[in-house]
Amino acid sequence: MSIRTEAAGFRPVLLLTGAYAALSVLTFVVIVLFRDHPAMVTDAVWVRATLVVASSLLTFAFARSAARGSRKGLLRLRIVSAVMLAAIVVIVALPGLFPLWLRLEQAACGLLLLGVTVLVNRRRRAR
Repeated sequence: MSIRTEAAGFRPVLLLTGAYAALSVLTFVVIVLFRDHPAMVTDAVWVRATLVVASSLLTFAFARSAARGSRKGLLRLRIVSAVMLAAIVVIVALPGLFPLWLRLEQAACGLLLLGVTVLVNRRRRAR
C-alpha cells in the first residue's frame, strides 16, 4: 500500500481526530471566557480541559503520523484513543464531579473517539 492510498484510507480518522481537537480547543476557549463564573468553571474543569486539549492535539498528531504510514504512530493512536475513551466514559458516568455542560461536551468527544477507536482497531482485509 502506498503512502497516498494509506493517507486516503485514514481520511475518516483524521476528520474525527481533527474534530476532537477542535472541540477540545473550543471548549478551552469557552472556559477562559467564563472563568469568572465559578458554578460553570471549577478547578476540576480547568484541569480536565487542559488535559483534554493536550491529549486531543497528540491524538491528531498520532493520526497524521499513522496516515503517513508510521507503525509507531498507529500504535500510539490506538492506545491514546482507547485510554481517553475510557476516561471520558468514567467522567460522563460520574455524577457531580463536573458540571453538566462539560459532561455533555465530553460525551461528544467520546463519540468522536469511539469512531477513531473502532476504525483504527478493526482488522484489515487482505488485498
